[in-house]
Amino acid sequence: MFPTYEKIKELADKRGISLTKLEEDLGYSRNTLYKLKSQKPNAERISEIADYFNVSTDYLLGRTENPKIAKDGDASAPLDLRDIAAQSMLFDGKPLTEEDIDFITAVLEAHLKNK
Repeated sequence: MFPTYEKIKELADKRGISLTKLEEDLGYSRNTLYKLKSQKPNAERISEIADYFNVSTDYLLGRTENPKIAKDGDASAPLDLRDIAAQSMLFDGKPLTEEDIDFITAVLEAHLKNK
């Protein structure tokens, strides 16, 4: 299965819309998005869906966990250390606890202040 369908479903759920509504909004025929479970998406559709949700095409394709669209000058944009730590996983794949996230954030902040 391709990760694109799951990403689109997740984004639609977060926005509180059904896939049927999304298909209507984008002018797609019924079950177009459902077919992405087993078929490679075409570039034009991925681009349209990414624009609709204001995420990157790489995010929809599962190439990154960062949904933000890269822009000129983003390399120096401030990072939210807590958000980065919260998106991380432990070595064995278990989610971090709030205590773990607080610890990692504090360590990163201290390290960056001492540079």
